[in-house]
Amino acid sequence: MNGDPIYLDHNATTPVAPEVAEAVARALRDAWGNPSSSHIFGARAGRAVQEARKRVALLLGCDADEVIFTSGGTESDNAALIGVAEALETRGRHLVISAVEHPAVEEAARYLERRGWSVARAAVDREGRVLPAAIEAALLPATVLISVMHANNETGVVQPVREIAGIARSRRILFHTDAAQSAGKIPTRVDDLGVDLLTVAGHKFYAPKGIGALYLRRGTPFAAFLRGAGHENGRRAGTENIPGIAGLGAACALASIEMEERAGRMRATRDRLEAALRARFPGLVVHGGTAERLPNTLSAAIPGADANALLARLDGVAASAGAACHASGTEPSRVLLAMGVDPALARSTLRLTTGRSTTLEEVDLAAARIAEAAREIRE
Repeated sequence: MNGDPIYLDHNATTPVAPEVAEAVARALRDAWGNPSSSHIFGARAGRAVQEARKRVALLLGCDADEVIFTSGGTESDNAALIGVAEALETRGRHLVISAVEHPAVEEAARYLERRGWSVARAAVDREGRVLPAAIEAALLPATVLISVMHANNETGVVQPVREIAGIARSRRILFHTDAAQSAGKIPTRVDDLGVDLLTVAGHKFYAPKGIGALYLRRGTPFAAFLRGAGHENGRRAGTENIPGIAGLGAACALASIEMEERAGRMRATRDRLEAALRARFPGLVVHGGTAERLPNTLSAAIPGADANALLARLDGVAASAGAACHASGTEPSRVLLAMGVDPALARSTLRLTTGRSTTLEEVDLAAARIAEAAREIRE
């Protein structure tokens, strides 16, 4: 919208794509029935759900019946961990996650700890990469599930999911990955990754908020997280959110078509922004800068410029000092601390994330505005 700030917070949420908004509006208008009803209105809604399910499955490279619609990434993560835990707790009560997981995984793990489970949190290196050897060292005979995110929501660092999946498979341990930040940005085909469960969050790639999906490999032991009627083949109770599901399907179809072009555009704007800031601040520290990262994500610290103070002075740019879902505003990032980043440097870190519509001109202007605000703070 004219007059709005330059938006560099796409890892927090994305605007709804016009093609997605049209799919949502069409579902509101034409597919308002209950998919469980046998009459024509229910049949129309049911067809909309099944079409969307096929589109999600196409993006993930799985069968449509392996896709469960949820309310978003948090529910998918909770359902994955708790659903597998309840299904397999007689086999073992040990879970392995990484030290840099999203709160939706970390808090679900803490919930299981309160129920008597033991949880190991594998360390990361200074670039924020989860070490497969650390995962392997944490495994016990009682381990039934490993959960490691595909890409970190703060640094964008892409984790060695394939290698970890190989370790899990060799031990006959189930493996879940939170792909909330990676789906729609980089390939997330489940057989290539080797995962048994995978989380999708629609609003991270141009679908509405309040809709997501959980990939559940056929045959994976799973106890329904929500209990009620037998929706989603008995795996997720609750009348389906038809407009949201249609929107997610449209977003997946869009991502399937334009992912490569989208990634190239985002990488160009991200790299331009990083270069512009480094030219102004040679001491700029880029977290995870030598690791494989999401093409749109820049986690960068300007030493001596507190990020929250900078954002308070920053005019015309919408950005964040960390993850929107758990930035306290005062405490340094848990992810950066796990990477060994000095707390003062962590507090000087901005998370700048571009999107499919971000332009080179916008990032040039954003860099100048960020630099001006940073100099005011440092002086």
